Amino acid sequence: MNTTPQPDPRDRPARLAVGVVGAGRVGPVLAASLQLAGHRPVAVSAVSDASRRRAERMLPDVPVVPPAEVLERSELVLLTVPDDALPGLVSGLADTGAVRPGQLLVHTSGRYGAKVLDPALRAGALPLALHPAMTFTGTPVDVQRLAGCSFGVTAPEELRLAAEALVIEMGGEPEWIAEENRPLYHAALALGANHLVTLVAQSLELLRTAGVGAPDRMLGPLLGAALDNALRSGDAALTGPVARGDAGTVSAHVAELRRHAPQTVAGYLAMARATADRALAHGLLKPELAEDLLGVLADGTDGTTGTDGTTGTDGPGETR
Repeated sequence: MNTTPQPDPRDRPARLAVGVVGAGRVGPVLAASLQLAGHRPVAVSAVSDASRRRAERMLPDVPVVPPAEVLERSELVLLTVPDDALPGLVSGLADTGAVRPGQLLVHTSGRYGAKVLDPALRAGALPLALHPAMTFTGTPVDVQRLAGCSFGVTAPEELRLAAEALVIEMGGEPEWIAEENRPLYHAALALGANHLVTLVAQSLELLRTAGVGAPDRMLGPLLGAALDNALRSGDAALTGPVARGDAGTVSAHVAELRRHAPQTVAGYLAMARATADRALAHGLLKPELAEDLLGVLADGTDGTTGTDGTTGTDGPGETR
């Protein structure tokens, strides 16, 4: 057994004083992760009661101060504010002289690359865009989730090694994104992750309405398998009535949704159309079945819906 004392991470060279501007769900978590790597959180700004509580929970004993004072105390500053607030914040900090030459300025917006930090760059700061491709709760569990998490990284070439080092120290994997591709990159993540939450929440509500006592337990294995299959096989993982061309079943779905949850119909139809297009393009949906299906999706009904909301089918997926 090796009894040699292990060095304290805080004794490593090039440890940085870390500040956080914006104690939302992301900033305190990243600062806590950097602290585990030996860096020193020294200041955080927080406005709301919720953000103050979050800062106290994630970064105990770190003083809460105004943004300008965060920059004054810090060598590495995490700007973790909403996307729409970021350009104004950067300009304001630069215009007031809060930015110091040689200071690492990191934002975590997926939408923007490094150019949004140009006002700070002109003041001598070192700009990095490090966006963790992860959903955050603002609790300690997020620090563990950063292990293996991809970060969308955009930075000047001369700062590439610094950006990679910070991401790796937080347990992440750097993925370089060109400046001009940042909006598309962020749209892709939002399409997958944010819309997934909406779809799952709607599915849970519908299952409860259908009388399922534990919809989360029912959906968990199904959605886990579907996600795994999709990540492994892409469009080849498509299953269900749309991919099979079961126009009658899809029409029955639409009728039931109109009756019990009309607010979900537009989303169902839009996703079903997108699924049909992909299934047809990849040879999963037979062209001879696509016409009736697309007609249902165009109208929201196949025209045979009865007054009781049922459709003209002999059974599940069996069109007369």
